[in-house]
Amino acid sequence: MKVYHISAECYPVAKAGGLADVVGALPRYQCENGMDASVIMPWYDKPFVAEHTFVSVYSGNLKQGTQLYSFEIMKEENKSLGFDLYMVRVPGLLDRADIYGYVDESNQFLAFQQALLQWIAESESLPNIFHCHDHHSGLIPFFIENCKEFSNLKGIPTVFTVHNGEYQGDMLWHKAVLMPEFDHANWGLLDWDNRINPLASAIKCSWAYTTVSEGYLEELHHQKVLGSLFFAEQEKSYGIVNGIDVDVWNPETDELIDYHYKASTVVTGKRKNKKTLCSEYSLNEKLPLIAFIGRFAGEKGADLLPAFLHQMQKQNEQKVSVFILGSGDPHVEEALRKIKKDSPQNFALLVGYDEKLAHRIYASADFLIMPSRVEPCGLNQLYAMRFGTVPIVRAIGGLKDTVHDIKHKNGNGFLFENPSVGDLIQAVRGALDFYESPKWKTLRANNMALDYSWKKSAQKYKNVYDLLIEKL
Repeated sequence: MKVYHISAECYPVAKAGGLADVVGALPRYQCENGMDASVIMPWYDKPFVAEHTFVSVYSGNLKQGTQLYSFEIMKEENKSLGFDLYMVRVPGLLDRADIYGYVDESNQFLAFQQALLQWIAESESLPNIFHCHDHHSGLIPFFIENCKEFSNLKGIPTVFTVHNGEYQGDMLWHKAVLMPEFDHANWGLLDWDNRINPLASAIKCSWAYTTVSEGYLEELHHQKVLGSLFFAEQEKSYGIVNGIDVDVWNPETDELIDYHYKASTVVTGKRKNKKTLCSEYSLNEKLPLIAFIGRFAGEKGADLLPAFLHQMQKQNEQKVSVFILGSGDPHVEEALRKIKKDSPQNFALLVGYDEKLAHRIYASADFLIMPSRVEPCGLNQLYAMRFGTVPIVRAIGGLKDTVHDIKHKNGNGFLFENPSVGDLIQAVRGALDFYESPKWKTLRANNMALDYSWKKSAQKYKNVYDLLIEKL
């Protein structure tokens, strides 16, 4: 079975969030299980590109209105990621350093989708499945079925995965002139609330759509903008929890951490990593260490962090150390920097992102907090458990699918209901009480033994593919 994964991100080529981790791992697991899975993504001026060899496999031209662009399809020569990687290079549009944030972003992703479909339409070997990820590839199901230019692709099943339904890529209708020529009788398949909405179009036009957890699938039915559409199309929907790359996230072999360990040595292994990290960042290694790793965004509940730190310091009921790694909202960044300046004791802050430091924190921390308002799947809680770090999370989306409260049988973490400082602190208190329990060591070891690899999730995706192919 030949599958093309189409995405704006793929780890380690270009990463802004969890989308990259998924697209960097799922195809490799599929290839290991006998499938022919590849990734197609935009070309970025990134270190990965400079450090690897690429060859041109196709060149062509595309029009956006009156503007003509040349483009190339570049293939990574050595298959270093475990699957074929193709990158679409469009000088002037897709040849930049950053993934997102440009004023002509919609032009970029329109060109990306048109160029890759032109290449595939002229290829000798067509895929069995197009697997599109998030709105950056959301117009592909529509283009395949409604553009004469790609008529020989019509009838190839399309699967669309919603990694985050809050980002929809919508644009004004005057952007339609930038698209390849399509059957305008079907304009309604592009439209939502009088705008072109790639995410809505993908839900309407794809043969099946998936979300990255069952919990998030249910929540999308009540989403403010597209909730009614998700609900109307639910018969072709599937909730599949993301896996993690257990080779990358493995404390027995991880080259980014200071000391290796496994479930049977979790106590001594984490203690040594914690001692080194705390010494480097002037934290008390004898105190419980609570971490936050992620974007400073409202959907992540990062705006709660300053008040959470103030309350913990004010109450001082149980001393803890806190390590925060992330960036984003400048107001959150400023507030956290002020706390660090005024109360530096037992609080470490790094504004930005450092992959090695993230691994070291997972290997050292006792708890990871995720007070998310929106969390389609969440990977950080899975990484944490893999490293014996216990998650404290809000019961939302994929978090409630993967973390079960300790008060229940087979509980593996601590959950709270509301995205509030009070609920978060109450959950942290319960976790700190459990930290003193004889069951603490067992909890960490059990969490490390949980199977959140891509093996099961990859099979569920194959089941979806098989069902669609059977309909042909």
